[in-house]
Amino acid sequence: MVTKHYHGDDSDLPVLAAGVLQAFAGITVEEFEAQADAFLRSAQHPTLGRGYLACGYVPMVELLGYLAANGFRNYIASGGGRDFMRPISQELYGVPRQRVIGSSTSLAYQPDEVGGRIVRKPEADVLDDGPQKPVRIWSRVGRRPVLAAGNSNGDIPMLQFAAQPDRRCLRLLVLHDDADREFDYVVGAEQALQLASTRGWTVVSIKDDWATVF
Repeated sequence: MVTKHYHGDDSDLPVLAAGVLQAFAGITVEEFEAQADAFLRSAQHPTLGRGYLACGYVPMVELLGYLAANGFRNYIASGGGRDFMRPISQELYGVPRQRVIGSSTSLAYQPDEVGGRIVRKPEADVLDDGPQKPVRIWSRVGRRPVLAAGNSNGDIPMLQFAAQPDRRCLRLLVLHDDADREFDYVVGAEQALQLASTRGWTVVSIKDDWATVF
């Protein structure tokens, strides 16, 4: 389904989204976060054979740390669930939860005697991918990124949005081409790779450029 999405076919998305949304409908944001946190700390990646907290890319973490040490403010802008990533964003990437931009469900406030509850509704709010990424970045940050990094066709608008005629910028496209240490595929990134070659974006090969992956 993800591959079809990156080729512009979202015919399967409503069915999957409806199932996920319904599964967590009515629970509080705190309950959802506790479940997400427990899953990320206990489950194993199905093909890499390691825990999800051990799946962070070392070069990504090093770059984020370098940027933060030199006065940059880092954000995560992902097609993944915002509230799913928030519990571990600081620990894994050094990015505080308030700087996580991602897909989200609709929420509702329910008053009670102890401060009220925010609960998840069985309907989507925003799918933070493709053209929505620059919109969400601007809505949250109020400026264009100086550096943007992605790995798929869904990141093209975000990478394009980083450009300004009067300012230098860096666009990074990560190429998953290491079958031994990670994965070897370009499906879902073909358009991004083509644009990178014509627009001067920097392509980072996991196989050739990363001494360490995880």
